Amino acid sequence: MALPEFSMRQLLEAGVHFGHQTQRWNPRMGEFIYGDRNGIHILDLTQTHPMLEQALQVVRETVAKGGRILFVGTKRQAQKPVADAAERCAQYYMNHRWLGGTLTNWKTVSNSISRLKEIDEKTADGSLEGLTKKERLGMERDQIKLQASLGGIREMGGLPDLIFVIDVNKEDLAIAEAKKLGIPVVAVVDTNCSPDGVDYIIPGNDDAARAIALYCDLISRAALDGMSTQLETAGVDLGALEEGSVEEAIAEEAPAAAEEAPAAEPAAEETPAAEA
Repeated sequence: MALPEFSMRQLLEAGVHFGHQTQRWNPRMGEFIYGDRNGIHILDLTQTHPMLEQALQVVRETVAKGGRILFVGTKRQAQKPVADAAERCAQYYMNHRWLGGTLTNWKTVSNSISRLKEIDEKTADGSLEGLTKKERLGMERDQIKLQASLGGIREMGGLPDLIFVIDVNKEDLAIAEAKKLGIPVVAVVDTNCSPDGVDYIIPGNDDAARAIALYCDLISRAALDGMSTQLETAGVDLGALEEGSVEEAIAEEAPAAAEEAPAAEPAAEETPAAEA
């Protein structure tokens, strides 16, 4: 495997260059804006391309060292691409709603994850059948709520080593928590956003479905490349694996790697979106 390649044409076709209406711009993004067209800011893809490449490199290196990546995208059009991409590369995601303290109060979040696993086990072994109807319905409601909020991080086993964010305005709390703990942030930053707090900026449209799908696919493939490197370092002969089984081997290796990796300690639609 190798770091994923992408072309300027792919960025154009996905609408990565379309920003927001000119009156909604954030001056902090001025250096990344090429110009405007019909009242819409146009991002400079000659800057986006190398900055996206750098972000992919960081993702690959993080995973190759056994690090965890947390995909964060809770807006409607990002929810499915974020979940699919994270699952494809055996990483983790938050795509429902960012819960305050997810990173800075990890101990409490871990307790909630344990609760979710406990309910899942009781559901699987039939233990819920011995409860009253009211108790059973209460547990089922808790299960649905916890799965939606924490299902994507239930196997993370500790704090992530890097987070990848779609829409820094919407996910400002996640970024603030990551910065407080010194966790690097890779993020897509649109023309109406501030890049403050983002370590690896990807100037680009954060609303168009095709653009979001492209970012998520590239980040996922970079993570897979990193995990491939990790397996090779561990002595796994990837060339001997059957075609199509590399990703399965990577996915099987991920839980063990997550358990072994030391957990950081907390200190604490295809067109420019006018009114996202």
